[in-house]
Amino acid sequence: MSETNENWDVIIVGGGAAGLSAALTLGRACRRVLVLDAGEPRNRFAAHVHGVLGHEGVDPGELLERGRDEVRAYDVTVSPGTVRQVTATDDGVTLALADGGTAVARALIVSSGLSDELPEVPGLAEQWGTGVLHCPYCHGWEVRGRRLGVLGTSPVSLHQVELVRQWSDRLTFFTAACGPLAPATAERLRSRGVELVEVPVAGITSEGGRLTGVRLADGGQVALDAVFTAPTSRPHDGLLAGLDLARTESPMGSFLAVDPTGRTAHPRIWAVGNVVDPAANVAMCIGAGSRTGGAVNAALVAEEFDRAVTAGVGRRDDHGPGGDHRADGHGGDGQGDEASPVAYWEGQYAERPRRWSGRVNPTTAEVVRGLGVEPGAALDLGCGEGGDALWLAGEGWQVTAVDISATAVARGAEAARAEGLGDRITWVDHDLATWRTEASFDLVTASFLHSTVELARTEILRRAAGRLRPGGHLLIVSHVFERPEDVPPWARRHHGVELDDRLHVLLTPAEEVAELALGARWEVVAQEVRTREATGPDGHETATVKDGVVLLRRRPSA
Repeated sequence: MSETNENWDVIIVGGGAAGLSAALTLGRACRRVLVLDAGEPRNRFAAHVHGVLGHEGVDPGELLERGRDEVRAYDVTVSPGTVRQVTATDDGVTLALADGGTAVARALIVSSGLSDELPEVPGLAEQWGTGVLHCPYCHGWEVRGRRLGVLGTSPVSLHQVELVRQWSDRLTFFTAACGPLAPATAERLRSRGVELVEVPVAGITSEGGRLTGVRLADGGQVALDAVFTAPTSRPHDGLLAGLDLARTESPMGSFLAVDPTGRTAHPRIWAVGNVVDPAANVAMCIGAGSRTGGAVNAALVAEEFDRAVTAGVGRRDDHGPGGDHRADGHGGDGQGDEASPVAYWEGQYAERPRRWSGRVNPTTAEVVRGLGVEPGAALDLGCGEGGDALWLAGEGWQVTAVDISATAVARGAEAARAEGLGDRITWVDHDLATWRTEASFDLVTASFLHSTVELARTEILRRAAGRLRPGGHLLIVSHVFERPEDVPPWARRHHGVELDDRLHVLLTPAEEVAELALGARWEVVAQEVRTREATGPDGHETATVKDGVVLLRRRPSA
C-alpha cells in the first residue's frame, strides 16, 4: 500500500485479534479506519484457538478471516503493509510505510504483536506451536495427563512450572537455564511430584513430526509428549522508536507504558494486545481491543466537540448553499485577488437578489443518474444558492451542502423549506479551506468550484475525497475555456473585466486527475469534456458551453 492522500480517523497497525477488535468497535462508531496488517500473527504456528467463547477450537487463520469480513462490513479498510516509522504532532500522526508511501490519521493504535524468541535448542523451533508450547490455558487441555516437560529459561519459568502442574502430575522441570534453585523452591516443586533435572537440554527429539522427548547434554534421554517453555518476548514497537515514549520493565521484558485504555505517553497513540502484554491470549486481546477502540472514539468525540465550540463547524436549517454555479470565479467585479475568499464571495452574493438560476447543473444531474447506485449520503462542495443540493435531495440523497457565503447558503435553505426538502439537507456556511467534518459519504460533488480569488481547491477536494466510503464517487464538473468564445456571455458580463486577467488557470479533466493524485485506491471512471446548450440565469439567453467531467471511484476494501 502506498496511499498518500487518504484522511483516516484512526490507523491500526496490526490485524490480529486486538487490532481487528478495535477496528470493529471504531467501524461501528462510523469512523474511517485503516488496518495495516503484516500478515504474521503470533499464533500462526498453532492449529487451533482455545478459550474464546463461541469460537472454541477454530483455526487461527479462519478466526482472523471472519474478523476481517466483519470489520469490512462497517467500511473499515484492511490492507497489507508494514510501517517503518511514525511521526506525531499534537494534531495527528504520519506513518512512513515500508513500500515508500505514507498514511495520515488523527489517532494511531499499535497492535503489532511480538515475536517469541526461543532458546537455541536444536529441534525446538520446529516443534513450536505443536509439541513445544507456551500457554497452558491455550494448549494444556489437549496434553492433560500426559508426560510434560518445562524447559526453564528465566525466573518466569518458576511460575510456569507450577501452572503446568495443574494439567498433569507427570511433569519434569529442566532447570539448567534458571540457575541453581533455592532449597525451599526445589522442595516446593517436589512436594507436588515435579521431577527436577539439572543437566542442560541439548536437543528436542521427534519421530514422524511428533515430539518424543528431550536429549540431555550428558547423553541421557527423557521421554515426553510435550514441552512448555517461556520464550523471550520481542515487542514489534520499533516503529515508535523515534518518539521516545515511556516504557515499563518487567520480568517479561521492556514494553511501552500504557494506561488502562492502552493510551501511551503520546495523546494520539494507543497500544494494545501482545505488543504491550505478552501474557494476553486471544480472548484477552479481543476484549482489550474493544476497550481501546471505545477509548479512541471517545477521545475523538471530545476533540470534535471542543473544535465545534471554538471554531463553529456548521449550522443546521438556518443557512444553505444552492445554485447552478457555486463560488466559481464568474462574479468578479473588480474586488481583486487581495480579498479573502470569504469576504469576496459573500460580497458577490450579497450585492444582488439572486446570482444564479437555482437549477441543477445538467451535466451533474446526468452523471449522477448514470451512476446506477441507490441514493445515500452526499456532500455538495461550494453549493452556492443550492441548485444541485436541492436536486440531489429530490432524487433521494441525504445532502450536506457547504458554501463559503452565508448569503448563498441562506437562500438555499429558504428554497429547501419552500420545496419541502428541509429535512433532507444540512446547510453549512464556512470557509471551505478550514471546514472539517467527521461524516462519511457515498457521493461528493463539486460543480464549478473555481474562484477568482485564491482558494486551496485541490486540498479541499482531497479532504472531501477522504470522507468517501469504499465504493463512493467523487464528481467534479468544471468549466473548460479553450477559446474566449467558450465563455458564455452572462459570465463575461458578470465578471466585468477581461477573463484572462481575472481567472486562475482552469485545469483540464486529465490535469485535474493528475493534480489530485489520489493514488491506487481510486479508479478513474471518467475524465472527459462534454458539450451542452446552457441557459443563463435570466432563463432566456442561451449558449454552447463545455463542461469538464472528472468522476473518480474509491475502490471497495480488498
